[in-house]
Amino acid sequence: MRKELSSLSREMHRRVLQAILSLAQDPCPPGCKLLRGERRFRIRVGDYRVLYEVRHEVLLILVIRVGHRREVYR
Repeated sequence: MRKELSSLSREMHRRVLQAILSLAQDPCPPGCKLLRGERRFRIRVGDYRVLYEVRHEVLLILVIRVGHRREVYR
């Protein structure tokens, strides 16, 4: 994930990081979407997507991928 984040512009990096950190307060914010066939969620940050899992039993949010919307689901 660090490589994906480092490839973003400074402004987009800041916005994505802020969105990820806000998941600690609300792991299912308005606009998040449960992905079909998986126990993963997606949030939108402009044209970028953050894919993540919520593991309630250990209070953990695991960020799977960060990427542009046309590439992140591959």
